[in-house]
Formats: sequence, C-alpha cells, structure tokens
Amino acid sequence: MTEIKKIKTKDRILIEAIKLYNEMGVQNVTSRHIASEMGISHGNLDYHYKTKEDIIQAIYKKMRKEMSDSYGGRKVGTSSLEHFHILLLHLEDFQHKYRFFNLDVLEVSRTFPTIFETIQETFVKRRQTTVELFKEFVTDGYLVPMENAAIERLEHTIRMIITFWLSQREVMATYKFTEKGEMINSIYSTIEPYLTEEGKKEQKRACELYGLKLSDQ
Repeated sequence: MTEIKKIKTKDRILIEAIKLYNEMGVQNVTSRHIASEMGISHGNLDYHYKTKEDIIQAIYKKMRKEMSDSYGGRKVGTSSLEHFHILLLHLEDFQHKYRFFNLDVLEVSRTFPTIFETIQETFVKRRQTTVELFKEFVTDGYLVPMENAAIERLEHTIRMIITFWLSQREVMATYKFTEKGEMINSIYSTIEPYLTEEGKKEQKRACELYGLKLSDQ
C-alpha cells in the first residue's frame, strides 16, 4: 500500500495563503484569516511565519524556484524558439496559479521592501536569461540581426506585457483579447516584425506542436 505523504503545516499555510490571496487580494487577507480557514490557532501560524511579509516572501521564493526550473529546464533537442514557446505557455499558467502576485505587485513592492529587493534580483536574472535567448534567436536565423540595445528593449517590452497582463485585463475592461493565449499572442505580435521567414516557420511549428492558435492565422 502506497503511503500518502502528509503535507507539513508550514507548506499548508502557503497553499491556503495563495488560495485566499487569489480570491480576495493581499490587502484583504490577514494571518488570522489564513489560520481560521485552516482550522489552526493564530499562534500555530505565527510559529511558522511571524508576519504577512514572511508568508509572501516564502510564496515568492516558491514561485521563483518554479519559474527558474522552467527557464533552465530546456528539453534536449528543442530549438531556441521552441523553448521560448514552451516557456510562454508555462508563464501564462503560472500567472493564473499565482494571480494575486501580478495583480498586487505594485502594492507588494511598496509595502514589503525585502520582497521588492528579491523581485528586482529576479528581474535581473530573467533579463539576462531572456536577452541571451534572443541572441540565440539571431544566431539560429530566427530573428533579424539586432544590436544589443534593441534586444534589451524588446526584452523590456515583453517583460512589461508579462508583469502587467492580468492588471491591464481588469483596468482596461472594455478591451477584448482576454481569452487564454492572448498574452502569448501579444508577445508574438511584439516579436513578429523582427522574425525572419525561418523564424515564422519555427514559431508556427512550435504552436502546432504545443498548442496555441496565433491571432493572425
């Protein structure tokens, strides 16, 4: 008989916190709310996480590890553009899994300085990784030759789309493009002017292989 591994209280707290933050927003959930939903005492929760900042910091570290595994976990034999497509699919699912963070990122950054520092460290790492991947696009013949500054600006634009995608959907409620896959389509629309014919073929192949209908198809 297979033994079911019991989830530690410390991990259960994070699971419940993510659920409540997603449903109600960070500002509307206290540690006592989390403890009450779990059926444990506030003192028990406080033993593991003294403050809300501690809880959010632990969640963010969990998020960062998950995405780092995705950024670094390139499948053997995949092209640079194929890897990018897989990464975008994961990023979209990831955003909904931890949607509170993207929706409340400005408030979190302003309220919790240690988390803000960690976010900035993550942005630096993601920028370096993505810029290097885009340079590989050029080497592989998927992107037209570009200066480093142009590649960095392209990465910056895409990072803004990813970071604020969920927020703009709520604020710009009268716009369309809200269905699953539209964030990825918006990113591809940004890249498309720089794709070579070979790049467009590889992009289409990746979409057909892993899913996502491009908006212009």
